[in-house]
Amino acid sequence: MANKSLVQEPIQITYFKTPFGELILGSYKGVLCMCDWRYRKMRKQIDTRIQNYLKTSYCVNTTADFDTVKEQLTQYFSGERTSFSFDLLLVGTSFQKQVWQALIEIPYGTTQSYLDLSKKLNNPLAIRAVAAANGANAISIIVPCHRIIGSDGSLVGYAGGIETKKKLLRLEGSWDEKQLRLF
Repeated sequence: MANKSLVQEPIQITYFKTPFGELILGSYKGVLCMCDWRYRKMRKQIDTRIQNYLKTSYCVNTTADFDTVKEQLTQYFSGERTSFSFDLLLVGTSFQKQVWQALIEIPYGTTQSYLDLSKKLNNPLAIRAVAAANGANAISIIVPCHRIIGSDGSLVGYAGGIETKKKLLRLEGSWDEKQLRLF
């Protein structure tokens, strides 16, 4: 018989269909650790990183308590909410967590470039590292990596796809198709 104290609590996950695409929500010990696009290119790498860092595995659980998260996301998608009020568990390296925390501080309805974010972190030469950390974000929307654009104002990579990024920025009032026509 296994020693119960050695059994690690699993990451409870569930799937959540939204008007912008399907998300995977993950909770570890009652704290949100994942809100990510189900069909993203880096799905396997993100899942492996989270499970390795937390030294546990996923457990699909449709009865897990994600009601508050789903309610707030639904309000966000309908334009009724501009910020979120639940705890997050950022799972990554110290540098990644620093980048993600800086993303959280980008106000609703605004955008920044990778260069802006690098400067905010007092490391203007770390543009590629910041971009990589941005791409490794597993808590989309809530950690608003969609608010990062190219220095020239162009839309650059997004785990949910460029069209989804456009829709999110339009929802927040920070994207106008005419912006690119100026360049």
